[in-house]
Amino acid sequence: MRAVTIKEFGGPEVLTVEDVARPEPLPTEVLVRVHAAGVNPVDWKTRLGHGMAGLQTFPLIPGWDVSGVVEEVGFGVTTLRPGDEVYGMPWFPRAAGGYAEYVTAPARQWARKPATVGHVHAAAVPLAALTAWQALVDTAQVRAGQRVLITAAAGGVGHFAVQFARHLGAHVIATAGAPRHPWLKELGAEQTIDYTATRVEDAAADVDVVIDLVGDASPRTLKVLRPGGLLVGVPGGVSPNWPRRARRPACAPRRSWWSRTAPRWPRSPA
Repeated sequence: MRAVTIKEFGGPEVLTVEDVARPEPLPTEVLVRVHAAGVNPVDWKTRLGHGMAGLQTFPLIPGWDVSGVVEEVGFGVTTLRPGDEVYGMPWFPRAAGGYAEYVTAPARQWARKPATVGHVHAAAVPLAALTAWQALVDTAQVRAGQRVLITAAAGGVGHFAVQFARHLGAHVIATAGAPRHPWLKELGAEQTIDYTATRVEDAAADVDVVIDLVGDASPRTLKVLRPGGLLVGVPGGVSPNWPRRARRPACAPRRSWWSRTAPRWPRSPA
């Protein structure tokens, strides 16, 4: 089969297309013929030698997000059969080999692809949607009636976060460039902020949860949180300097917020 491989970390020039052996499904695994593979920041970061590079070996077939059709099932698989359309993010953070014609992974790591979604769109879903869901549900435990601020809301993770937060009943505040505001309102944002023209701390207040998808926005978004609010820093986690910022006089009521939530903040690969 054909696959995109790399033998050393570096720029796009290290990517080459080669003929490699087709994998065979082990017991509990399925062989999936890849119709589309997603590209996320973790893919190019890993290719450069960052991201999940420390867990990879050469030669490496990159790629995690995949959508395709089950070609063959291994012994013991009862949930899927040949011909099923599936999508998923198998093996993460171990190498999955998504940039290839075929991929094998345990059956439980695949979900049936909705018939209304094409393979190209389905391959763009897993990592971004899971990141948004884990930030909002597993970490922040967002509830109906809460005010949720999402930065970089028009991005891959952000536009899922807007929809999930609205589905959970939250009042959604989204930051993005002005041309994206009508689209974000269609997705469920009730307030939009043009970050190129307005400081978020001047346009939002009394926020229960901030989902920061930018990174450098987090110190500023501390100012919009209500006492006891929660900030989830997704790209790269949180800085050790932020507790001191949260304990300054203007932010003093947020001291309990830091001690309560710090152990639960994830570091996202996105």
